[in-house]
Amino acid sequence: MAISEQIGKDIITAMKAKESLRLETLRMVKSAMKNKEINKRESLTDAEEVQVLQIMVKQRRDAAEQFTQGNRPELAEKEQAEIKLLEMYLPQTASDEEIRTVVQAAISHLAEAGPKPGPKDMGPAMRVVQQRILASGLHADNATVSKLLKEELAK
Repeated sequence: MAISEQIGKDIITAMKAKESLRLETLRMVKSAMKNKEINKRESLTDAEEVQVLQIMVKQRRDAAEQFTQGNRPELAEKEQAEIKLLEMYLPQTASDEEIRTVVQAAISHLAEAGPKPGPKDMGPAMRVVQQRILASGLHADNATVSKLLKEELAK
């Protein structure tokens, strides 16, 4: 079942259960997906739906951090609750070891084409790693991927 279909069903469930935070969050997700669909002028793929959710989670994390710095713990708490709701719809995140394996394979692939990549080759290496992560069906946070790639390139 597509993420958007599941969200539609969960909106109805949240309405019946009168769960206002969940309902508000899910409506926000549905709206964001619909806007992206309108801009694209065709239905979203599963990968694009996941991308919309990832963007929304990142926005909530940034907002929670800002609210915490601004001494507004009640608003930061609300953002954290929304993050938990959104993450339920995201695929399981790959472990650091799984990501490291993909990173090492990508670096060895790049090394076959020429000299061993170093820290200055971060951009091209990152593109190869991201393609391999997508191809393998894993879900990984780009910040984590970047950190692990930097560590491997520095070796």
